[in-house]
Amino acid sequence: MDTVQWIILIAIVALAALGSTVGLLAGRGRKQPPLPPGAADTTTLERRPSATDEGDAETSGAVDVLEPTAPVETTPATPVAEPEVTEPEILVPDLERPEAPRGRLVRLRARLARSNALGRGLLELLSRDKLDADTWDEIEETLLMADLGVDPTTELVDRLRERVTVLGVRDVDQVRGLLREELKALVDPGEGLDRSLAVDHAPGRPAVVMVVGVNGTGKTTTVGKLARVLVAEDKDVVLGAADTFRAAAADQLATWGDRVGVPTIRSDRDGADPASVAFDAVKAGIETEADVVLIDTAGRLQNKVGLMDELGKVKRVVEKHGPVDEVLLVLDATTGQNGMQQAKVFSEVVNITGIVLTKLDGTAKGGIVVAVQRTLGVPVKLIGLGEGPDDLAPFDPDAFVDALLA
Repeated sequence: MDTVQWIILIAIVALAALGSTVGLLAGRGRKQPPLPPGAADTTTLERRPSATDEGDAETSGAVDVLEPTAPVETTPATPVAEPEVTEPEILVPDLERPEAPRGRLVRLRARLARSNALGRGLLELLSRDKLDADTWDEIEETLLMADLGVDPTTELVDRLRERVTVLGVRDVDQVRGLLREELKALVDPGEGLDRSLAVDHAPGRPAVVMVVGVNGTGKTTTVGKLARVLVAEDKDVVLGAADTFRAAAADQLATWGDRVGVPTIRSDRDGADPASVAFDAVKAGIETEADVVLIDTAGRLQNKVGLMDELGKVKRVVEKHGPVDEVLLVLDATTGQNGMQQAKVFSEVVNITGIVLTKLDGTAKGGIVVAVQRTLGVPVKLIGLGEGPDDLAPFDPDAFVDALLA
């Protein structure tokens, strides 16, 4: 072999050795690929010698058998306590429990007796030793000043004069008995006047009560107090704020309702159509199966034709749901005979079914009870004897006359 051939052979051997070294270095720097999910990690396994390990591995075909190591004991995790769920606190408003209507007038009799001079004046005159013509004139004047009215006054004086003369009565107790009988006959003539409120739930709809009157008589307050009377009788009530002209009238009515848990149907703007509000109130009463819907209306003067026509419209719109069961006219007792013309006009427009007399405790004009009943032919059903929330009472003729003569 010549020199050239030797050089070529040495070069081939050198290149082969260099390639082996490079491959070894490359293999040491290569990273292991990540294991697929669920594959066993061989780094945690131990090698168990096989039966063929005694000989040369390259000639005997020895096989490495890998077995998993014993599982590592772990401390169980401490369970995490679930947070306690606290029930939300429900705030229930403190509702007032109105006084029962029965017995209210009894409680208020003393107040009426102190404020009304009619009975005291008559008893003083009738118990005089001498009942001459001048005394009877004074008796007649006292009755007229009490707003009894001309015709009722004439009737009462004529009957009393005849009975006192015939019986020769002078004793105060006997005079009081005669006067009581005659006043009772005037206050409660027995002509079929039904003083009960028509507030019984009709089939499929609530009873509907409209409250009307002139400005300043206390209609909204009366509606609120009447709601208390009905709640005390365990009736479900809905209020309708159809007085959309007076500022804060709806707020005032809602305040009355909130105190006893009664909802108020109102418009979200001032000057809304009162007939629409009244219609919605009755609709809400039907949907909630309420017993009574009380509708407060705006005060209006009896000589304002447009306003009176609007009141008639409210009633007609409400009657699309069904008849209006009660129309109560609120009169200020201190106005006396001045309220009679008002009463006549309202009665013509909306067919008044009952009278509410307010402020009876602040006047000596108890005779207005007789006058208004004679003028309208409808009964006084409720009287107001104070500013307290439960100072509205069903009218009882016997208790009223007794209070006048107390």
